[in-house]
Amino acid sequence: MSTTETKPTARTVASTQSEMTEIVLPNDTNTLGNLLGGRLMHFIDLTGAMAAYRHSRSYIVTAAMDHIDFIRPVHLGDLVTLKSSVNRAFTSSMEVGVKVWAENTQTGIHCHVASAYLVFVAIDQSGRPVRVPELIPETANEQRRYADALLRREHREAESVRRKQERHATAALEAASIAAK
Repeated sequence: MSTTETKPTARTVASTQSEMTEIVLPNDTNTLGNLLGGRLMHFIDLTGAMAAYRHSRSYIVTAAMDHIDFIRPVHLGDLVTLKSSVNRAFTSSMEVGVKVWAENTQTGIHCHVASAYLVFVAIDQSGRPVRVPELIPETANEQRRYADALLRREHREAESVRRKQERHATAALEAASIAAK
């Protein structure tokens, strides 16, 4: 039986948790000495991918960075700690939440600086989607994030339908405009 047909065993949120710490170096900053948003997004993608790998135990690709909040700047020399876990697993996709803290290395003060939701899809070596294990939320917070992930997915799907309809309407207007000439 192929991987796409077998149902993997369920995993807990705790088994997906991943953490990464980086130091903000001059090459990572803008002219004000703050961490570049794109660099932070790269760190977020890497940390999110770690959780998705731990859950799916397969190749994964980033399908969407659904939402990101940049709460406060991260400064040159700060330590940035990112923590991720799978919020919910669907058929072949997983929503991962990533929370980011910065630590001032001189004072030791920690601040929450960013949060993001990403969607990863598990694939085989040929790039075809594969099933992922069920996710078992154990704590009240995990159950809340599990429920919220479904709402975000429904919103993403509705938005995708809206954009598709908009593209079709635009194409129809362009075709009518060309035909009228």
